[in-house]
Amino acid sequence: MLFRLLCIATILPVFAIRMLGADSPSAELPDYVLQPFDLIQVVVFQEPDLERQVRLSQESTVRLPLIGAVDLKNKTVSEAQNLIRDLYDRDYLVNPQINITVVEYSKVTVNVLGSVDKPGAVVIQPDRPLNLIDSITQAGGFTRLADRKHVKLTRENEDGKTTTTVINADEIIQSTSADQWVLQKGDVIFVPERIL
Repeated sequence: MLFRLLCIATILPVFAIRMLGADSPSAELPDYVLQPFDLIQVVVFQEPDLERQVRLSQESTVRLPLIGAVDLKNKTVSEAQNLIRDLYDRDYLVNPQINITVVEYSKVTVNVLGSVDKPGAVVIQPDRPLNLIDSITQAGGFTRLADRKHVKLTRENEDGKTTTTVINADEIIQSTSADQWVLQKGDVIFVPERIL
């Protein structure tokens, strides 16, 4: 009986730590790149006065006690933790331990318009890519009059130029290459009607 109790006492803390880690988005996504308007919690171990929940600005900056404005543009969660640790370590704390948790992800969307049952914005989840067919499915699927062979994908490139590609959705559905059209923030998918 005593052996059984000792086993349970040993296993429970490990199980509890795993359960806590599973609920933390940053524990699952240490390589998640922080986005403008993400809400993050910054915890400095044994420094409760420095703990903050802050939302990234449009320029991906946050203001933290003592160190002021911190630029987190294009930083992953782990890179942000390292940067903030270095800033506190430089002038204020000795070997601080920083933990960042994403409390609320900003909504990254694409627009699905035209001959779908529920046209509008579709959210890209931060932990998995969204492809063309899945976005149309989330917008209610094709209507009866949809021209599935001439779906238009409009995307703004890094150089600021806009390109439009015509895609045959029927070919994608019949093949195993659905992931070849992974969507990006701001993409617009337009499903035209068939000409009768």
